[in-house]
Amino acid sequence: MTMIGAAKFKEQCLALLSNLDPEGLVITKRGKPVARVIPYDREHAELIGCLRHRIEVRGDILATGVEWHANAES
Repeated sequence: MTMIGAAKFKEQCLALLSNLDPEGLVITKRGKPVARVIPYDREHAELIGCLRHRIEVRGDILATGVEWHANAES
């Protein structure tokens, strides 16, 4: 994993973000890690909302289909 000082990151931010490797980048201040920048996974982002208006929910999706009656007596 690549480590870079905060001042250098500030100078080269856009270039570093454009060439970000899968492991990401650790930003340091005075030699100590303060942040980690990792690439956003775009493959899964495309799945969010892709089936909107294509699926019809029937019935109670939170129900188990089993009736259960608690007995107050032990």
